[in-house]
Amino acid sequence: MTKCLVAYFSATGITKKVGEELSQVLGCDTYEIKPETPYTEADLNWMDKSSRSSVEMKDRTFRPKMAEDNFSASDYDVIFLGFPIWWYVAPTIINTFLEKHNLAYKKIILFATSGGSKFGKAVENLRPSVAPSTVIIEGKILNNNPSIEELRQWVRSIIL
Repeated sequence: MTKCLVAYFSATGITKKVGEELSQVLGCDTYEIKPETPYTEADLNWMDKSSRSSVEMKDRTFRPKMAEDNFSASDYDVIFLGFPIWWYVAPTIINTFLEKHNLAYKKIILFATSGGSKFGKAVENLRPSVAPSTVIIEGKILNNNPSIEELRQWVRSIIL
């Protein structure tokens, strides 16, 4: 039997809400990817080129430190990985998470929240952070507070 996890990073709570609801639909465990230093509203001001998130996203090699991490990838076959879209890709803390854990032979299904962007180059930018045997699937942008039924329909469309 496939064991799954919903892991997510949420700077403002929007992706967290979707991740928790998705976890209920799937009957999966959840894991919140937390930065060592939480993001403030000023840190997330994408219009300010000197804001923390703007500076981090300009340097795709930057890896924000994670808060204490007790996650064990060996317990799971499939990981639904959620994040807000920042500059048409995943925030670099997602790379931190992927590089910190051995995800060889795992299937990762992405989901994201966004103010209007699509996945862009998210998969392309995440691929170098995992083993060649890891499968990354561009899942779905889950905006506008999707209902439980919408999440169920999406999950039904995915073959685990």
